[in-house]
Amino acid sequence: MWRNRITKKVCVESDNDFQRVADRVSAVSITGNLILSVFKLIAGIMAHSNAMISDAVHSASDVFSTIVVIIGIRLASKEADKEHPYGHERMECVAAIILAMILFMTGLGIGIEALRNILSGNYGNLQVPGILALVAAIVSIVSKEAMFWYTKVNAVRIDSGALLADAWHHRSDAFSSVGALIGIAGARLGFPVMDSIASLVIFVFIIKAAYDIFKDAVNKLVDHSCDEETEQQIYDRVMRNKEVTRIDSLHTRIFGNKIYVDIEIAVDGSYTLNKSHEIAEEIHQDIEKNFQKVKHIMVHVNSA
Repeated sequence: MWRNRITKKVCVESDNDFQRVADRVSAVSITGNLILSVFKLIAGIMAHSNAMISDAVHSASDVFSTIVVIIGIRLASKEADKEHPYGHERMECVAAIILAMILFMTGLGIGIEALRNILSGNYGNLQVPGILALVAAIVSIVSKEAMFWYTKVNAVRIDSGALLADAWHHRSDAFSSVGALIGIAGARLGFPVMDSIASLVIFVFIIKAAYDIFKDAVNKLVDHSCDEETEQQIYDRVMRNKEVTRIDSLHTRIFGNKIYVDIEIAVDGSYTLNKSHEIAEEIHQDIEKNFQKVKHIMVHVNSA
């Protein structure tokens, strides 16, 4: 009972830290993206740059996507209940999928508009962007790269898939701003179509980011196994127990940002039921203690 109370206290503290870090990072993301999107939109309109306006739309979509991430993390942090006995971790995956869809639709709109301008062939009517658009692109690159590293470090710290997806969203925005910078510079050098080409480059970055986020979230939803290195580490940890003769089966599955393990071990067939149960319990506790991402492990004992 005493041990269970200690475990429960540690879990509560961990959940509180998770929520506190996620809220702080999300607040920084929302504030930063709001300021950036307004600045880039004004710069794009005043400097007559479609690439910068597209980049502003991208940053504005970040605000909404971060809100989606916040909702997903809050739902994922809820304790298990009667309807969800295994917890709510997969709600973070649902949030990541919604984020991927938002990214895809945003990128698609930007790509269609850019392609229409490029295929029109009437480049003489395209306006040359002003110097303010160049300044906005540079500010965006520096700001978004800083937000990427800030979000990524904290996402790894609390092991949040949705927050990590949001970090890469910042990086994709930084890359798209690089494309905007090149396009705007090219347009100012006498090639107006470069501004639209830059918008098309932004479209590619956004679609790639959407695909990566969607793929990672789906893998976590369909009980994808964890990486081979982690499985090997679990295998080696179990075999350190001198009572285990061999491992007959080892299966893992990712559940949100947690791992579930099913393992079959073989022990001396002459052992009593109580003795075999003690060995299984030792392995159970050892794995959950040394692998923080393992939420639950089921140990089945076979006769050697």
